[in-house]
Amino acid sequence: MSCSVKPCIRLENVTVGYGGEKILDNLSIEHLGTGIIQILGPNGAGKTTLLKTILGLLKPWEGRVIINGEDVTGKPDRAGKYIGYTPQLSLHRIYYPITLRELVECCLVMKRKWPRLVLRREEKERVIRVLEQVGLPREAWDKDFNNLSGGQKQRGLIARALVRDPPILVLDEPFSNVDPTGKIELAELIAGFSREKLVIVTSHDPMLLLKHTSHILLINRNVYVYGKPEEVLIPEIAEKIYGHAVIRVREHLHILDSHA
Repeated sequence: MSCSVKPCIRLENVTVGYGGEKILDNLSIEHLGTGIIQILGPNGAGKTTLLKTILGLLKPWEGRVIINGEDVTGKPDRAGKYIGYTPQLSLHRIYYPITLRELVECCLVMKRKWPRLVLRREEKERVIRVLEQVGLPREAWDKDFNNLSGGQKQRGLIARALVRDPPILVLDEPFSNVDPTGKIELAELIAGFSREKLVIVTSHDPMLLLKHTSHILLINRNVYVYGKPEEVLIPEIAEKIYGHAVIRVREHLHILDSHA
């Protein structure tokens, strides 16, 4: 099927591994148009590996990744034309010795030819718009990124992903290191973006975005199921992915899954 509707992403028989170890095996999915795809699975299931493959950072052993009709397999420069990416927020791994505003500005200037250090007026205005769009107060814009709260950092990373106005957002664990109230607010923010963009999200808490989710990919290495939430989040399938971490309480399904 051709990607006549945009945004569009298609994975064709993708097999990915590190060294001699196979992580994902013969994975095929397709999504046309806007909305939210949630990628769910236990730790070590291959969720981040899949995102790296979509981003072109990891070339699969077999198969292709097609975005908006273009083959971007193993080509981050081509995938980057279509995707804004937010990495997992870990207080121990991500250190940006710059202000929040500079973090967002860098995403614009690094994509340009020289002079890179001078922002045009329209670019400065775009940075302001996305900082406002993600709900960051002005007093936070010129603070050192590392002194912000977990929720503010996450919103800042999303602003950086949005500033080039890509048709697709890829968010790796956007709710990590965010307090409970902040998670709910952030979920509504992400849902708003999905009205105009395709949003691909890895998460350990499907309920935060479930009412806004069009499709779910349940994955655990070489086992995967892709479909609408009501088709996928059923006990028989969830137990296949999560094993004994699934508990049935009457008609409700509970997954004992967590992330620091």
